[in-house]
Order: sequence, then structure tokens, then C-alpha cells
Amino acid sequence: MRHRMNKHRSPSLLGGAMIIAATTVGAGMFSLPVTSAGMWFNYSLLVLAIAWLCMLLSGLFVLETNLHYPDGASFDSMVGDTLGRPWRVANGISIAFVLYILTYAYISGGSSIVSHLMEATTGIEMDSRLASLSFAGVLAVIVWIGAGAVDRISTLMIGAMILTFAAASSDLMSGVSPQHLWPNDSGNTEYAIFGLAALPFMLASFGYHGNVPSLVKYYGKRPATIAKALLLGTGLAFVIYVLWLTLTFGNLSQQQLLPVIQAGGNMGDLVAALEHNSQGSIGSVLSIFANLAVASSFLGVTLGLFDFIADLFGFDNTLSGRNKTAAITFLPPLLLALAWPHGFIYAIGFAGLAATLWAAIVPALMARTIRRRYPNAPYRAPGGQAGIMVVIAFGLLVAVCEITSKLQLLPVFGQ
Repeated sequence: MRHRMNKHRSPSLLGGAMIIAATTVGAGMFSLPVTSAGMWFNYSLLVLAIAWLCMLLSGLFVLETNLHYPDGASFDSMVGDTLGRPWRVANGISIAFVLYILTYAYISGGSSIVSHLMEATTGIEMDSRLASLSFAGVLAVIVWIGAGAVDRISTLMIGAMILTFAAASSDLMSGVSPQHLWPNDSGNTEYAIFGLAALPFMLASFGYHGNVPSLVKYYGKRPATIAKALLLGTGLAFVIYVLWLTLTFGNLSQQQLLPVIQAGGNMGDLVAALEHNSQGSIGSVLSIFANLAVASSFLGVTLGLFDFIADLFGFDNTLSGRNKTAAITFLPPLLLALAWPHGFIYAIGFAGLAATLWAAIVPALMARTIRRRYPNAPYRAPGGQAGIMVVIAFGLLVAVCEITSKLQLLPVFGQ
């Protein structure tokens, strides 16, 4: 009997939480110090906490909706059934745009790190276009081979990321200065206005919603367990982001970050500034972590985009079909990276803008529809009707902030 019970034991809570945390944390974390520098440490933590709670609630809305569909029901099919075809099309376009723009962002960020690491280790200054081709080319081959290769490589990368982040954090922590974190004017309310322009990057840093249906399939319809996994997974991401902001703002003053921002805020510029100001012997450890973070993010995003393109155009799994899928998947963002190699921050901001639809507004609207259809459903996400309105308002606010900042109608630090 004991053997039979162990054989059919339910998946662990920690496993689901790690799936969410691994999906959430990635190269986008390198945008947080750059985009939050204007409001500095205290306000950054406040805005980050607001974004975390709103995005956690929107994920719970996806869970609430998904419980009324068969296991394995996709996000796309749920949107179509609850909100209709126009919303389904708009949501699909939003997701495709996010996948493409993130692919471009990761090529830009990855090439920046490759160039910096090459110069730091060999003294050779690598052309950004050659770095883009090298970075994208190697990883595109892994995605072309298939999900199995991505799974194995990603597992190794995540393990190495944990080790290198721990080593870099230990080194950087020794250089954290309370005076940097809390300068004399840190409570100045004039800093707070810069939080508006940072909101899209905060939202983009908590994008995991496409994984909620996978967790429902993984655990079965056990909403309490899944909700705990979402809380723990996103909570771990929040803690990592707080640590990252502490390390960067604790080692670099606002004025020291200003040249990084004015140079475009790419990953290599931030890593170089941290290495230059580190009191320890951080060396290339942080560069290795950054490379692993952007590479693992690239693999995860482009595998999803590769499958999306294959399904959209009906390409088969033959050599010819995979080549066609790879061309449509990788060539547009690669060409954009070759033409505009330093757009990492801009791209993450646009990803946040598009994600307001499928990661905030759509989940809230789906939950509202489901509650009308099933008024006596056993599980409801917390917050009631007010929670739905808060998440919709948050999504709309983020969209307005990103649009007005791109139109230079909103104060952006360093511009």
C-alpha cells in the first residue's frame, strides 16, 4: 500500500513554484536598476511590490478561469471562449509581438555581454553586429534541434546561473554602501515621478501567465496548491529582484548609473560599471551570469515563438519545414538587432506595453466573465470585483506610462 501511495504521490509544491520562478526571472532583471535609477531604492521597492501583487492577482485570475476548462486548455482558447474572437485575435497578436520583441531584446543584450566579456578577457573589441550574429546563431541552432535540446541546455544553464549569481552577489554585497542606498535626499518626493516610466519594466519582469494552464495540468484541479505555487514562485522572483536592486544601487550611486543610462542601458554597460566599482574580485563572474541569464531567456522565448510560427503557418517537422520556421522566427529580430544593436531597454519597455493586455487586462476580464457564468464556483481569486478593477486599472496605467514616456511626455531619468 505504501509503495502504491508513493508511486502516485502528488507533485511537490516546490516544483511548481520553481517553474514559475524560473519563467519569471531572467535577462529582464538587468533592466530594473537602469529604469528605476530615477526614483532610487525606496520608491523602487514600493513600485516593485505593487507590480508583484497586481501580477500575482492577475495570475490567480487565469487560474480561476482555467479551472472551468479541461486540463490542457490553452490560454488562447480560454480567451476566445470567454471574451470572443476579437479579443482572441488581439491577445494572440500581443503575445506574438512580445515574443518577437523579447527575442530582439535578448539578442541586443546578449551581444552586449559577449562584446564586453571578449574585451575584458582578451582585450579585443568585438563588433556589435558580429556579436549579435554569434550569440543568435549558436542559440538558434539549439532551438532548431528541438525542445529536448533546449530542455537539457536550459537545465545546465539554470544550475550555472544559481552558482554564478550566488558568487557575484557575495562579492557585490561586500561593497554595498548604506549611503548609496539611502542618500540624504532619498525621501525627496520628486524622485517618485520617475516610477511611472519604470512601471512597464516592472510588469514585464513578472510575466509567467502562460504557465498557469501548465500548472493546472501538472497538479490537476487543486486551486489552493496552485495558488500557493504562484505565490511562492513570484515571491521568490520578488526577493531576487530586491536583492539585485540592493546590490546595484548599493554599489553604484545615482550619478554613476547616469552614464550607463545615457549609453543606452544595455546589459554590458551595467555589468562593466558594477565590475569597475566592485570592491571585491568579481572579475568575469557577473558577465558569465549575465550571459547565462540572457541565453536561457532567449531559449525559452524563442522555443515558444518557434512552435507558435510552425502552428500558425502549418509548417511540418521535416528539415524543410523547420528551416522555414527558423527563418521566420529568427531573421526579423536578428535583422533588427543588426540595424539597431543597443535597443535592449527600449525593447523591454515595448514588451511591457504589449504584456499589459495578456498579463493584466485580459485575465481580469476573463475572471469577470467566469464569475457571471458560474456565480457559485468553489474557487475565486481574492479581491472580489475591486480586485478585477485594480488589475485592469494597473494594466491601463502601465500602457499609458509606456506610451507617454516613448513620446517624451513623461519624465525619464537621464533623458
